[in-house]
Amino acid sequence: MMVECCDERSMLRTLVQCDFDGTITEGDVSSDILDVFARGDWRRLQRDYEERRISVQELNTRAFAMVKAEESALLKAMKGRVRVRDGFDEFVRYCGERDFRLVIVSNGLDFYISAILRNLGLESIEVFSARATFRPEGVEVRYVGPDGQVLTDGFKEAYIRSFLEQGYRVIYMGNGESDAAPARHAHHVFATGKLLSYCGENNLDCSPLVTFTDVVSEMELLQ
Repeated sequence: MMVECCDERSMLRTLVQCDFDGTITEGDVSSDILDVFARGDWRRLQRDYEERRISVQELNTRAFAMVKAEESALLKAMKGRVRVRDGFDEFVRYCGERDFRLVIVSNGLDFYISAILRNLGLESIEVFSARATFRPEGVEVRYVGPDGQVLTDGFKEAYIRSFLEQGYRVIYMGNGESDAAPARHAHHVFATGKLLSYCGENNLDCSPLVTFTDVVSEMELLQ
């Protein structure tokens, strides 16, 4: 009689939950847009967020309400200015070859994430992000959780909880303060920026994220 033995984690389907701004891109696209187009002191809201007086969802909702320009003007201003972290296309192919579900979950806005992915020929990647509606009085931003309800906080965490409930082994990738809470739920973390510092300070198991080529090599060791 054959006795089957395997590690419980190897039986789980793998999902990669990846942030966008500062993780897939090297800079923060939202901040760049707001610096150019916001009609008001959006940086004051940024300070409120950094001092934990408001959530990142409230920050973006209120800051983008200061943007009166049309979507086409914003996309034109972004053209040629967004740098994607090295090796991302290789990483996308790797996930496809391993049958890993790659999902972008971002506090950024859908219109520019979609445009950047489309320019890369990667528009088929699943994306959950802020939904932007362009109105003359300002951009309306809504965060819709996995249950279809509008969220004012905890957007990324709501999605990782949902993925875990679906039975996935989740590998998390991020760079900022809003990635700290969801990263604590992940099976493994790839981190850069403030998230890397947070992981070190809180003894959270993680690997540095420098390029996605390095990530591919590291993920082979996790199998």
